[in-house]
Amino acid sequence: MSWCASSASCFAASIRDSIPPPPPSSLLYVRSLCFSHRPSYGTAYKQTSSFPLSKEPRFRPSSSAKGLITRAAEYKFPHPIPEFADAETEKFRNHLLKKLSKKDMYGESVQEVVGVCTEIFSTFLHSEYGGPGTLLVLPFIDMADTVNERGLPGGPQAARAAIKWAQNHVDKDWKEWTASDTN
Repeated sequence: MSWCASSASCFAASIRDSIPPPPPSSLLYVRSLCFSHRPSYGTAYKQTSSFPLSKEPRFRPSSSAKGLITRAAEYKFPHPIPEFADAETEKFRNHLLKKLSKKDMYGESVQEVVGVCTEIFSTFLHSEYGGPGTLLVLPFIDMADTVNERGLPGGPQAARAAIKWAQNHVDKDWKEWTASDTN
């Protein structure tokens, strides 16, 4: 087997080398298993693979499948709803304060840790959250980093409690909030 530039091409080359050549009656062959190789203009390449390929493609997307793919690509998430963000931020703050107050590690810093986390969460909800599928992990990483940078205790634990609550409540609360708007 020849030298490979990547593990994918090594795998492809090892498969290609282990397959016996096709019978001479095969009509069409796949040129290569490794899609990273692009031919230069004016250069002729000889067949490097022995996989036969039928004349008819195995899968042809129907016009409805093409339309579905196009609609999915064009889907725009709704804009953040400030009233929802305010209500959800208050729920988040109350939960986090209750949760972190139970832990001895925060001591008198619990209000400050909750304040940092709540501010970051509120900013995210007001500027980026647009419903299910838009809850990101970055604000929670920022929470841990900011708490640590300010020399406060328990940044990773506070961020974990925050993301756990958000995963269990934010999308569900959004659906309830927007369902009540449509009725």
